[in-house]
Amino acid sequence: MLMKNRILTGITTSGTPHLGNYFGAIKPSLELAKESKDSFFFLADYHSIIKVNNPQEVTSSIENIAFAWLSSGLDTNSSFFYKQSDIREILELSWILHCVTAKGLMNRAHAYKSLKENSDDDKGINMGLFSYPILMAADILMFNSTHVPVGPDQIQHLEMIRDIANRFNHIFGNTFEVPEAIINDEESIPGIDGRKMSKSYNNVIPLLCDEKTLRKAIMKIVTNSLEPGEPKDHKTCNVFSLYGNFASDEEIAEFKEEYNNGISWGDAKNKLFDKANNSLLPIRERYFELKKQKDLVNDHLSDGAKKVRPLAQKFIEEIRSKIGIS
Repeated sequence: MLMKNRILTGITTSGTPHLGNYFGAIKPSLELAKESKDSFFFLADYHSIIKVNNPQEVTSSIENIAFAWLSSGLDTNSSFFYKQSDIREILELSWILHCVTAKGLMNRAHAYKSLKENSDDDKGINMGLFSYPILMAADILMFNSTHVPVGPDQIQHLEMIRDIANRFNHIFGNTFEVPEAIINDEESIPGIDGRKMSKSYNNVIPLLCDEKTLRKAIMKIVTNSLEPGEPKDHKTCNVFSLYGNFASDEEIAEFKEEYNNGISWGDAKNKLFDKANNSLLPIRERYFELKKQKDLVNDHLSDGAKKVRPLAQKFIEEIRSKIGIS
């Protein structure tokens, strides 16, 4: 019997957790988890080595991303929290799914196409990147997830995963739940340069940092050359956009009026800092407290693997039987 209302979310363990991770994945996923008693949260460490070749960076990021989840309020007693690499069956399932996935489907994946940059040259593109959506499919289908929170940039990949699940079910009989996307319609969180906040662009504002580091990052946000007293367009301003993630509707309306009245960029950034700093204070305090506890992350991930892996082991046996391998 396939599961109902099973939510799954993962974050790639590369770089430092930032506000884009928090508002784009962590915060909305934790809110969804309140409505579901069957939620899976994982650290996508195998995904990270597609782009990261530094083992120390991967190891450090695993710990930091785990702290980001725990500091943000993840309750590991009422959910499944684990590391992708601890569930070896995911890689086995990935290979099985490779064998029912058309190459043409992968050719259309935007993660691959965006790096080709309209060129026929595949230089710098490894097979991990090319087949990334298939490993993503294994992450999701391994636990028959019914709902997957995604941003607009991941909708295509989830549609591909639905195609893969349907293809397998057509060939071998009903096996996988075909997952549905829970789409976060919010605009991408802008980085300090205005592009989507991303480790790849080196434009992030860290989530787990002290007050001084947060202020320094916010003060680096790129603005235009309009002087104090000159009206400013809030619609195209990254400072305003970031402020909206922390503020109430009333506060946003007041800030908009200040833009119309010509607030200086220094004052605007200070207002963003004050709001962000106060909002993130509970997460920061929890983080510094948790960090004092030796082996906390490893203990949580180890406990999570003990809960999750038996589910994967049982399901992979069923899948093996369906494809004729026992």
